[in-house]
Amino acid sequence: MEHSKAAELILTNGQFWTLDPACPFAQAVAVHTGRILRVGSWDQVKSLKAKSTHLIDLKGSFVVPGFIDCHTHFLDGGLSLSSLNLREAESKTEFISLIQQKAEVMDQGAWITDGQWDHHQFVSPQLPEKEWIDKVTPENPVCIQRKDLHAVFANSLALHIAGITKHTPDPKGGEILRNLKTGEPTGVLMDSAADLVLKHIPEPSQKEKLKAAEKAIRLAHKKGVTSVHEMGPINHLEIYKKLHEQNKGDLRISLYPPLSLIDEWPEAEIKRKKKNQCCQIRGLKSFVDGSLGSSTALFFDQYADDTGNKGILASDMFPKGKMEERIQKAEKAGFQLCVHAIGDRANHIILDIFEKVMQRNQKRDRRWRVEHAQHLIPEDIVRMGQMGIIASVQPAHLIDDGQWAEKRIGSSRIRYSFALSSLLDNGVRLAMGSDWTVAPLDPLLGIFAAVTRETLDRKHPGGWIPMEKISVQQAVRACTLDAAAAEFTETMKGSIEAGKVADMAVMDQNLFEIDPSEIKDVQVLMTVFNGRVVYQK
Repeated sequence: MEHSKAAELILTNGQFWTLDPACPFAQAVAVHTGRILRVGSWDQVKSLKAKSTHLIDLKGSFVVPGFIDCHTHFLDGGLSLSSLNLREAESKTEFISLIQQKAEVMDQGAWITDGQWDHHQFVSPQLPEKEWIDKVTPENPVCIQRKDLHAVFANSLALHIAGITKHTPDPKGGEILRNLKTGEPTGVLMDSAADLVLKHIPEPSQKEKLKAAEKAIRLAHKKGVTSVHEMGPINHLEIYKKLHEQNKGDLRISLYPPLSLIDEWPEAEIKRKKKNQCCQIRGLKSFVDGSLGSSTALFFDQYADDTGNKGILASDMFPKGKMEERIQKAEKAGFQLCVHAIGDRANHIILDIFEKVMQRNQKRDRRWRVEHAQHLIPEDIVRMGQMGIIASVQPAHLIDDGQWAEKRIGSSRIRYSFALSSLLDNGVRLAMGSDWTVAPLDPLLGIFAAVTRETLDRKHPGGWIPMEKISVQQAVRACTLDAAAAEFTETMKGSIEAGKVADMAVMDQNLFEIDPSEIKDVQVLMTVFNGRVVYQK
């Protein structure tokens, strides 16, 4: 046997679901120099074993291609792992207490950030007000994110630093919430209004970012994730490049920086920046609207619980025509586009713009994406399929939103909320992600949500909008092979096939054999990245 053909690693006695139609299921996989050498039975693979081969008996464990998370805020997620966590706060009292505890261990003047609060989780849901925490944070400015990242809550000190008063006008694409009697800011800033405070928060040091990225990568490995799509700023490239130089960058990262960068870069510079040895710029990201939880998602009709409010357009939509202009420039440069749209009108608007740009340019394989695509009208579901638009969806949101969405937008509009089955039926490719930190970095939770649609309050045991459930096979495909296709890398990864990179997730239960309600409890036993075991339980 030639040494070049000997396997460096062989995984055997496993239940491999390969997503290769020619060999859907396999027992063993041989790996050489980070690539899959052969897939099949033990008899078909054993000839590649040499004395130096690392042989791992999986003892019947279930294996799929490494999970690809198609929508994260990855580095920010890493930073949040060491920050204030308000996700579990279920009351005003608990909310205040957790912030006070954080302030007590912070240096004077240091900003209290992150948080991931959700007022819908309070026993008596109500938006926070700055007076709640001013007394417990007298020396620390506070600017904490709502978990959907479309609102922040600031204390009086932070508002003072930002120069926000009752006379400060609302910025385009945002809103400063105010006390109805006094006109004073409450401390809650929606969408672009948050930037008025956020721009004053000191940037974390490179050392802090590197440490955060390492933590985030370790968490990804623990969850069987080998690739992520990050919706983040261009300067994150340097962090991932540095990790790669330190041999700590064991993750495939596709970066989608803001579409607004297209205003600054000449075409040659755009193309140069697309290439990086450890992190690829795959496309550009923009926004049409806000979020349902913050009541800023844009709808054709008003919110059922907020008379007159139909949501708001994001700042990226101003001035009028700017979004289309930027998309046309990105089209000329050959970029993939990922545009956030949640409300039905927001989705309709971006499809209109996509359609205009496509019609005035040559037909090509664009794979443009709508990020979230949460609430749709039926004709736009059909149109997405006809246009070849990818729906980049985050099913974990539906088991959260399903607890209260009907109160916000009424029973008729929720019929096509997170319309996963309808999208597939109309030929739309689904690419699944988590939107971490908005939801946990956990593909198995996403698969559970897509398949069962059981809300977190357990009030929909048969599934919230059950006709939109999809199969386990469809859900796994959406976070492996179709997720790879959403970044143009399906010939390199996304399935367990000879020649592809050896990225795999090993689990303690076969997802196809257990009750779907148990999927969220399945444990990742091992993660293989580029032919190396990077995590083992």
